[in-house]
Order: sequence, then structure tokens, then C-alpha cells
Amino acid sequence: MRITIIWVPEYAARRRRKGLFQPRSFRTVPYTLPALPYAFDALEPHIDAQTMEIHHSKHHQTYVNNLNAALKDTPHEGLSVEELIAGVEKLPEALRAPVRNNGGGHANHGLFWTVMAPAGQGGGGAPTGALAKAIDTDLGGFDAFKEAFTKAALTRFGSGWAWLSVAKDGKLAVESSGNQDSPLMLGIGSGNTPILGLDVWEHAYYLKYQNRRPEYIAAFYNVVNWAEVARRYAAATGG
Repeated sequence: MRITIIWVPEYAARRRRKGLFQPRSFRTVPYTLPALPYAFDALEPHIDAQTMEIHHSKHHQTYVNNLNAALKDTPHEGLSVEELIAGVEKLPEALRAPVRNNGGGHANHGLFWTVMAPAGQGGGGAPTGALAKAIDTDLGGFDAFKEAFTKAALTRFGSGWAWLSVAKDGKLAVESSGNQDSPLMLGIGSGNTPILGLDVWEHAYYLKYQNRRPEYIAAFYNVVNWAEVARRYAAATGG
């Protein structure tokens, strides 16, 4: 029987010790679809219930199913999906594309659901505390951040994501990625740690906003869960 060894990046191991990656049981295959932390209609009127239901139960579920199928009968115990995609370029060639696309989709959406909350119930407003100070210092203030993040989301041609990430030096960065790529993917992405992501695939907004991506992006700010983003920032920086 052929045994394949997966390379685990040292930086991922350090982040696990910091508690950045969510705790999992030792065996991480099969992966499962995480439950939404709110009802499908909870983000109305900013993101509609039908989009949320299809996006979560159909699109995200498909990424999970495809990832599990790709990893079936391979020795991939012990890695969270974030750690798996971080080392995607070191995987056997036959697994790289399936993990990049479907592992990326699973990880990206897993973050996406948690960084949103119903408006007035944790969603919207502005960051506070250490995260707010970092946005002021690293990005020139909240308004400057929103301008840069909006531009990243608007100018991502085709499908992809806009990100607020923590760089290796601990500073914040705004970036974007194509398709289901993640900043976590060494050799593909920046190697930064994403703490806020916005899905700009058309399936994320087309039922409500059609081709009006700018309106969708503007609406997103009304449901950003800044407390969760701050928690992720603290984990990424060891705060």
C-alpha cells in the first residue's frame, strides 16, 4: 500500500498553538458542513434568505462533498482544512487542484458565515479596541479601510474574494484572491491569515442584486460581525 506524507507548514503549527485554527477531532476526514450561526433570513434585507439557503446548503455543501471524495482513502487525519490548504502546493499533484478548489471553498465559506451577524445583533457598526487601533495605524482609519476593501471586491474580475488579513509582521493588509484561493495558500496566496472575507462570486448576490455588485458590497458592511473579526485578529497576532 502506498503511503503519502503530507507536509505541514511550521507557520500553521505555530498558529495552531496560538489557537487560530478551530479545534477539531484528530480525524478530520470526512469534513462536514458547519451550521449557520443564524437563520437563513437573519441577514435580511441586506442578504436575502433564498441566497443564504442556496449558498450554504448547496454551494458550500458541494465543496465539502467534493473535498471528502478527493481525500477518500488517503492518510489525511489530523489537519484542519485551513492547515490542509496552507500546504496545498506540497500535496501530491493529483490532489492539488481538488484541494485548492474545494478545500479553499470549504475554508473560505467557513470563515464567511462567522464574520457576519444580523444587523443590530452584532452585525454592522465599526470595530473597536485593538482591531480599531490596528486599522487606524496600518490602513489609515476605518473609512480608508472600507475604501480599500470595497476596491478589492469591486476590481476582482470574475469570481473570487476580498480579504482583510494579518501579514507575517502582524500588520493588517487588504487583498483579494481569485476563485476559491485563500491567502493561507503558500505559493499561491500571500501567506497572510484572513480575518474578514467577502465572497464576490455571483452566486453570493445575484438573486437579489443581479449585476449590481457595488450594492452588495455596500450592504455587506451592515452585517459584518466585528467582534468575530476582532477575535480572529487577536488569535492571529497572539493578542
